[in-house]
Amino acid sequence: MKPVASPATRAITRRRALQSAGGLLASAALPGRSSAAGVISPMMTTLSNYMAAAGDRKLPDAVVEKTKQMILDAFAAMISGSELPPGRFAIQFARAYGGEKVATVAGSNVLCGPIEAALANGLLAHSDETDDTHPLSQSHPGCATIPAALACGEKTGIDGNRFARAVALGYDIGTRFTATLGKLQYMDATHRSTHAIATNFCAAAAAACALKLTAQQMRWTLSYAAQEASGLASWQRDTDHIEKAFDFAGMGARNGVTAALLVQAGGTGVDDVLTGADNFFDAFGPMNSPSMVADKLGERYEILRTNVKKWTVGSPIQAPLDALQNLMQKNRFTAAQVKQIVARVADGEASIVDNREIPDICIQHMLAVMLLDGTASFKSAHDQPRMKDPAILAQRAKVQLVHDKELEALMPKRVAVVEVTLTDGKMFKERIEAVRGTYENPMTREEIIAKARDLITPVLGAATTQKLIDKIFSIETVKNVLEFRPLLQKA
Repeated sequence: MKPVASPATRAITRRRALQSAGGLLASAALPGRSSAAGVISPMMTTLSNYMAAAGDRKLPDAVVEKTKQMILDAFAAMISGSELPPGRFAIQFARAYGGEKVATVAGSNVLCGPIEAALANGLLAHSDETDDTHPLSQSHPGCATIPAALACGEKTGIDGNRFARAVALGYDIGTRFTATLGKLQYMDATHRSTHAIATNFCAAAAAACALKLTAQQMRWTLSYAAQEASGLASWQRDTDHIEKAFDFAGMGARNGVTAALLVQAGGTGVDDVLTGADNFFDAFGPMNSPSMVADKLGERYEILRTNVKKWTVGSPIQAPLDALQNLMQKNRFTAAQVKQIVARVADGEASIVDNREIPDICIQHMLAVMLLDGTASFKSAHDQPRMKDPAILAQRAKVQLVHDKELEALMPKRVAVVEVTLTDGKMFKERIEAVRGTYENPMTREEIIAKARDLITPVLGAATTQKLIDKIFSIETVKNVLEFRPLLQKA
């Protein structure tokens, strides 16, 4: 005799059937949306074909130049990060859980497997606030893209051209994913971290390009990466920057490399994770149109819209430091003459840097450093004991941070206003619309190199630093990315 279902069970069964039917009807009503296995939407076709061809596609000269600059900037972040607590932890971890010795861990003598190297180099690249930012997607693409491309590139022995193209592709893909989701508003509404989600896809695309995967394999890689996509905004409570380095960079680099290697090894998956039942966008609920994920591929290169940090501090502090330095240089006042500093920053941005425990993401501390030193060096931005220095604390007491809702409306443009009042009553005001290093006000090659020298030379020495710079800017002549290894490591 067939068992009789209880009323509660019948209700659940009926509800699931209705939900399934509703999902199928919704799928049928949307153009290009599919629920059947093996049916691929035009959006996914465009995306996967573009990714598969990227390794052999010539890039515009401006994109090549910016890609070289971003590789140098990321390598500088990795190498300088090796002497900071998150970086030392990353190297220790890679040394203990190394795997096959095929990939480089920067700033060390460690060789390990590509997954472990991507994780470690990602942690190194975001050991502090030195790495690049992409405001339009609320992400730091370079700190995961470049470790992933390097790790898989070393595994397969790709040349410099493919390495650069894999890097540019990573920036193009990952940033588009979180541009569809939304930025700070999305993070506030969902408690998810766009920084972590973006680098997950940045690294997957770069790794897949370095491994020379086909269009079909690209689709499966994206499906694996979609399953791995994660990250909570709770990183804002991290006081040691170690979990933040993992959230922003190490996790994404590891995930992307893992996804691409699984597919290269024969793993198959969902043909189109962007449309159909239970797709990525259904799960993540974007605030913008999903079509943005393939918008203007090959026309608009996101690496050109990526910011380089002039100052090695959190992004919301960049413009205020520029403003205070400009005021000091133009008006020639000293710290002793200052009565008060008022810094106006976008509301959401101000919350990230307001009286934080870490020097390079504490706006009050860094403005006090600028006031005393006239600049903000890598060394001063990472001098934790100085946060308790009475001289710094005396200047820090003068700083008032205003969470400005009018400036919030201008985001993702990070505009800041700094007002200085002197003890004699004089007042000065500076508004920064585009900090040096942003895509609206880019740094020159020479400025990028100068920043890199400041970060790399104390670790590897002047001679090796120069060789690394030369190698990057002649990347077209690099026959195998393994040529970078002796220039990234130290004995």
